[in-house]
Amino acid sequence: MADFINVTTLNLLAKQVLEQCEPLNNLIVCGEISNFTRHYKSGHCYFTLKDERASVKCVMFRDKARLLSFPPENGMLVLAYGRATLYERDGAFQLYCDYMRPFGAGAAQMAFDALKKKLAAEGLFDPAHKRPVPPMPQCIGVVTSKTGAALQDVINVISRRWPATRLLLAPVSVQGLEAEQTIVDGIRRLDADPRPDLILVTRGGGSKEDLWVFNSERIARTAYACRKPVVSAVGHEIDTTILDYVADLRAPTPSAAAELCVPDQARVRQQIFILQENIQKNMQSRLQICYNKYKDLSPDQTLRRVQQGIGRRGEDVALVAEQIRRAAHEKTDRRSRELQGAAAVAGSLNPYAVLARGYAMVENRAGSCCSVAELEPGQKIRVRGNLASAQCTVDAVERAERPET
Repeated sequence: MADFINVTTLNLLAKQVLEQCEPLNNLIVCGEISNFTRHYKSGHCYFTLKDERASVKCVMFRDKARLLSFPPENGMLVLAYGRATLYERDGAFQLYCDYMRPFGAGAAQMAFDALKKKLAAEGLFDPAHKRPVPPMPQCIGVVTSKTGAALQDVINVISRRWPATRLLLAPVSVQGLEAEQTIVDGIRRLDADPRPDLILVTRGGGSKEDLWVFNSERIARTAYACRKPVVSAVGHEIDTTILDYVADLRAPTPSAAAELCVPDQARVRQQIFILQENIQKNMQSRLQICYNKYKDLSPDQTLRRVQQGIGRRGEDVALVAEQIRRAAHEKTDRRSRELQGAAAVAGSLNPYAVLARGYAMVENRAGSCCSVAELEPGQKIRVRGNLASAQCTVDAVERAERPET
């Protein structure tokens, strides 16, 4: 009887054969998505790729699926990067996907529009969030390939326009499977570094597929979270990526971005020259004004002006003195009339004035004026007249009867 193997061994052998086949370990498969499912617990994505004549089951694990730059949908044509092998338990041939991106104008545009709509609804494109670029940055952080033409364009333009600005490079891959993660890491490193005043994310031109990594949702959110201004310059003027909408400033090319990030030293020199001329003209004008004022202040004219000023002040003093004299005279007359009136009133109330008309006043021994009704027989009194007084003794007091009413 021939030797036999069990199903587990068969599947294991088949898996080992497939894994040893080098072409199956580095695949890019083009197909249309169908039966797409994202497991709600694990986060793994399960779907089928198909063309006109065949299909293959695919799986993308959570750590890879969360890096997708677009939401996969049924009917979308994509390029899936990964390896083909056998799932031992079910004996199922399937593709393990590490990365996936839309393929074809329709699918790519559909993914682009969906992500753009999603991020716009979250406010990542809000103009109020965009920060101004420093007018004269001392250091610019550059996120790009260290071997690309974009870096050389930036260096050449900044060296020509404003050589005082230093460049700090965060070298990254600008296309391929590792590009997204390296770009995200590069932006974060430069944002955490205190030296750069702004961050320039750039690469040269290429096909839409080459530039697709800059439509990544992770890159967009990383740029939005930056504390420093972010400038995007990806591809040519006709190319537009999601990063362009999120960035604080979008430039059509790397060279244009460098021109927008730094001033032109020739123009600054011209502005300084014009400013110097204006300052000199202003100083000459002020000196001329001071000289004219000095000429106006010659000794004769100064003495004449002082004399005129003294004359005007003398007239003012004379006028004030006359006003004071007039006011004092009026006040004296008013007080004199008031005093005469008061004296007249006091004279009318003086009891001694009555004596001058022939009346006499009776005083007791204490010298106080008293009435006749107060006198007693034998009392010593003084009768005071106008010119003389007499010492008298009261013999008797005759009291008159009160008249009847």
